[in-house]
Amino acid sequence: MSNKSTEPATPETDRMSTAPVQVVYNESIPTKTMVLDPGWFDGDRMKFEDWWRRICLFLKSNRVVAADERITAVLAQLRRGIAEIYAQKKIDELEDTDDTQSWEEFVEEIKTAFSDKSKAADA
Repeated sequence: MSNKSTEPATPETDRMSTAPVQVVYNESIPTKTMVLDPGWFDGDRMKFEDWWRRICLFLKSNRVVAADERITAVLAQLRRGIAEIYAQKKIDELEDTDDTQSWEEFVEEIKTAFSDKSKAADA
C-alpha cells in the first residue's frame, strides 16, 4: 500500500500546503543577560569596590551607554543610609541644572564619595 493519495489535487489543498507561516517577533520580551542585577548599595565603603564592578558589568551587559541613563541606573541602586542621601542630593542637583554631567565626572565623584580610603592608604 502506498501512503500517496490518488485523488487529484484541488486548488484548495494546493493553497493549504503552500500557505506562508506568519512569524511573530515580540520586542517587548526582554532578552536574558548573563550578568545578574548588582543589587543595592547602602554606602558601606568596604563593599563599594565589589558593588561598583558588578554595576559596571550590569550596565555594559544591558547596553546602557548614554551618560544620563548610566547615572540614573546607578542612582536607582543607591538605597538606605548615606548612599540614599547621596542619591537624593545628586538627583536634586541634576534636576536643578540644565547641564548634564559626563559619565567620567560622575564616576570620579562617586568613587571619591564611597571608595574605601583605608584600602587606598594601604596600597
